Amino acid sequence: MSEGALPATVARVLVDSPLPQLDRLLDYRIPGSIDGVVPGVRVSVPLRTAGRVAEGFVVEISSQQDFPGPLSDIVALISPVPVLRPEVWALARAVADRAAGSASDVLRLAIPTRQVRVEKSWLVRGHETDREALDVPDVAGYSPGVLEQAVAAGERIALDVQPGVAELPGGSWVGRWAIALSTLAAGVVAAGTSAILVVPDYRDQDQLAAALESVLPAEAIVRLDARQSNPDRYRGLLRAMGARPMVLLGNRSVVYAPAARLGLLAIWNDGDPLLAEPLAPYVHARDAALIRQEQQGAALVVAGHTRTTEVERLVEVGYLREMGPVRPRHPRIVPTANIAAQDRLAAQARIPSIAWREARAAAKTGPVLVQVARPGYAPGLRCVDCGEPARCRVCGGPLHQRRNGGIPSCRWCGAPEASWRCQNCESTRIRPAGIGASRTAEELGRAFPGVRVIVADGERSIQAIDARPAIVVATRGAEPIAAGGYRAVLLLDGERMVARESLRVGEDCLRWWSDAAALAADDAPVILVGVGGALASALVTGRHADYARAELADRRALRFPPAIRVATVTGLPEAVTEALASLPSAVDPVGTTITEGSARAIIRFDYAQGPAVAHALRSEVVRHATARRKPIPGSQRRGRQPLPLRVRFDDPEPFAE
Repeated sequence: MSEGALPATVARVLVDSPLPQLDRLLDYRIPGSIDGVVPGVRVSVPLRTAGRVAEGFVVEISSQQDFPGPLSDIVALISPVPVLRPEVWALARAVADRAAGSASDVLRLAIPTRQVRVEKSWLVRGHETDREALDVPDVAGYSPGVLEQAVAAGERIALDVQPGVAELPGGSWVGRWAIALSTLAAGVVAAGTSAILVVPDYRDQDQLAAALESVLPAEAIVRLDARQSNPDRYRGLLRAMGARPMVLLGNRSVVYAPAARLGLLAIWNDGDPLLAEPLAPYVHARDAALIRQEQQGAALVVAGHTRTTEVERLVEVGYLREMGPVRPRHPRIVPTANIAAQDRLAAQARIPSIAWREARAAAKTGPVLVQVARPGYAPGLRCVDCGEPARCRVCGGPLHQRRNGGIPSCRWCGAPEASWRCQNCESTRIRPAGIGASRTAEELGRAFPGVRVIVADGERSIQAIDARPAIVVATRGAEPIAAGGYRAVLLLDGERMVARESLRVGEDCLRWWSDAAALAADDAPVILVGVGGALASALVTGRHADYARAELADRRALRFPPAIRVATVTGLPEAVTEALASLPSAVDPVGTTITEGSARAIIRFDYAQGPAVAHALRSEVVRHATARRKPIPGSQRRGRQPLPLRVRFDDPEPFAE
């Protein structure tokens, strides 16, 4: 402390509370009896409401208070470890402001629950800072040094990844995308900075972890995964806070991991819906990564076998730089939109003649992948007598069968329907409607006698198989890696996937098919069944960027996202009306619907208007939340009332099925 400076006696705390009116820093006095209050630590503080005590994070320490009145004292120091790092706080605040949300909601995603034993062990053990010298090769398939130089310069890159699989030194097989990202991450660690790698699910994490372990020591890799136990997650957070350069690997929440010296932020397959945050403030991992890259100046790499329209928009405005392999390899795609099956067993399995021949030949030498749309035996059920869809008596959801002869159950609530009766004609007879993975496997078992059949779906997770002959029936996204690659890939149910009513259906189908085709061995045939037109052309030619460009142009003409931004405002009708009245005049209201006393409005606005729209809507949320304790006119309830207004930015629901 300099001579004459006042001691730091005021802590500015963000209280962990769902109340939007508390989404600001509150001043508290640091009593002399409590030592170790520094920015980032957890503390407990009093709230004036009903004398309650809440937890929070110290964000700032000051010698002067902003609040004009007397200050309350901090009750206790919960932990001496400053788990809220400055870069994480800056990101949480910016992400919340962009989405008209609360920073405390973001911090719940970023910081796991405290684990006392893990924390004590970490404090006793100390922190390792030494690092080994690494010899990192260039990324295979790209111009030597060009991609590495762009990452070292902190550029923002839209990376087209080479399809295919590759063998690691330990004998395991991973996608070539995992090799590329792990090599880039090892390069930034060797340069003395950390890397954050964001992937959709545990299958991708396992592949990337295996690739990282082939180029980095195990102590330089930290995995932060929602599937981990709370102690493991907290242990990973503490390791990430060290001074040693690390690679932080995980699902969507790892984008908020602490890394003061960040050299690379990479996202794999940003079109996967698992990267969309389902909790408030609902910010997609890609959008959070864009904000963090601007704040910390790290390189940003958005990689995939295909390109989303969001990434294409960033490329077209010059925000992202396109980069791809020197000699791109494209799977050998064979479209069969107008070819019927001639063999009876092939027809039952929905396989055209050319696909039947290719699969039969390939199954003699190695595994064959068959991608289907839905898991289970019968994705839907109908009444035999009147043809009406079978519905659940509990919630009205559609019934399905997980296996042949199994008890029907609801796809929505899971309730079994052992004694189903048709509500239309009182019949008790039921028949399958549609074909799932289990039924497809059963039919293929008859079509390929003597060949083992493997089912990989949400219930049966299989991540890798050997090179022996097999028919692998997998739902989209659940395809296992085959040693040496699949000898043939059959993409079934294409017409069903395309028929889904969603704004993103074309992008999703192209991504599902491309990811499956990328698992094929070099020069192995990939048979696309029942689909033609622009989607089939993009898959056959490998011109995925052209498809994304045309899709984005269509959405610009219709003023659909991501050409513009959207938000939904939901709540009491009068609250929604007042919120819409507070918006800038340039905002475009799409319409308001009222159902059972609740209203929902959809608004559209340009990206430049985003901050003003977020500020206006957040102000309305806070205003209505502050008045929640007052009785709503016409309501018989007293005291605390339901939150009358909710806001969600970039909401995909109005444009999904």
